[in-house]
Amino acid sequence: MSSKTASLTIVDRMWPIESQQGRLLRTVCLALFGTLLLTLSAKVKVPFYPVPMTMQTMVVLMISASCGLRMGAAVVLGYLLEGALGLPVFADTPERGVGLAYMMGPTGGYLFGFLIAAVVTGAMADRGMARSLPSLLALMLVGHALMFVSGYAYLGLLIGYDKAWLLGVLPFLPSTAVKIALGTVLQKGADLWSRLS
Repeated sequence: MSSKTASLTIVDRMWPIESQQGRLLRTVCLALFGTLLLTLSAKVKVPFYPVPMTMQTMVVLMISASCGLRMGAAVVLGYLLEGALGLPVFADTPERGVGLAYMMGPTGGYLFGFLIAAVVTGAMADRGMARSLPSLLALMLVGHALMFVSGYAYLGLLIGYDKAWLLGVLPFLPSTAVKIALGTVLQKGADLWSRLS
């Protein structure tokens, strides 16, 4: 395998581009599939202690690790745009509201953190940091940390930083550790599969 092939993202290896029309088709398909996957990952709640867990943060990072910076950020931006337009794509929507009102609520910083994490981890993937287990673990740790920092900073402005830590960070650390481990293993499996295909 050449060094150029080794540095390609999973999507580049699995769906190489032959023409401009092929690029457009791939972009549209990935955007639709990615936003659908993010929506499903927000809606499914896994019982966990002390709070139920969605798989959304892990899916954000797996998309950016698989697609790289441009496509990963585009998928997350498309997802956020769908939510801003009032589609019930976020967790607990439409029960807790939709659109910009929901996005300006307590989880708004975490949603913005999705985009920050997709940009940073997508750039890491473009530089080949989505191949080995240690670098994938670093990618998952960095991505989740960025989402927490963004979410905590915004939530702290709304309710105070002590309360934000107790309600918006601490209860989610155990499930985040599980998602970091699971995301690392699943992403490594997807990477190996794409190389054998």
